[in-house]
Amino acid sequence: MRIIPAIDLIDGKCVRLSKGDYNTKIVYNEHPLEVAKQFEAHGITHLHLVDLDGAKASCVVNHKVLEEIASKTSLKIDFGGGLKSDSDLKIAFESGADQVTGGSIAVKNPDVFLNWLAVYGAEKIILGADANNERIAVNGWQEESDQKLIPFVSDYMGKGIEYVICTDIAKDGMLAGPSFDLYKKMIAQLPKIKLVASGGISSIKELPELAAIGCEATIIGKAIYEGRISLKELENYIINV
Repeated sequence: MRIIPAIDLIDGKCVRLSKGDYNTKIVYNEHPLEVAKQFEAHGITHLHLVDLDGAKASCVVNHKVLEEIASKTSLKIDFGGGLKSDSDLKIAFESGADQVTGGSIAVKNPDVFLNWLAVYGAEKIILGADANNERIAVNGWQEESDQKLIPFVSDYMGKGIEYVICTDIAKDGMLAGPSFDLYKKMIAQLPKIKLVASGGISSIKELPELAAIGCEATIIGKAIYEGRISLKELENYIINV
């Protein structure tokens, strides 16, 4: 199971929110490149970079941070937040993203999202399936759609999507453990899914359980910044898996 630390960006700074609420913002580091280099120094190979300003503005905002991290580390970066147009996608890839995650766009403008999938392929395009009460949420989680999570994901898998990042919004940033039952349910009903678990990770002990369920990767954010999981622990986990 791949370990993917997260850096969320507001005003070019490394922040975390709780349940996607911008009013809960905590700035952990004003220099995201420093954070990324720390990850790399401990054997981390992947990074989940989220442009929260972009999610709010409905266009890519923090592409310079993406470019800096991509050019000054060897981390493979999946980038999301504010990707709404072909030009946004071009900016993301030209700035160094290895993969991009489309969430709101997949709900609100599926034709555009499916065109991205056709042009760039399933290795490059990730479906962001962020859910509250098993319903898809959009626009930086500020809005809940009428789409049910598993049918939504199943439909896109039928159209070629392989990688899916699923965040249970109720768990995100709460350090109360991930949605094990939800992920078990998804993998049971969608056995070919490459599921990336996100939200709620609170201790290193949860990682083997997510791996046993069948998650392809897990994204870890606040647990690192709050010292619940040390980078040394992650390094040892990666070495010993």
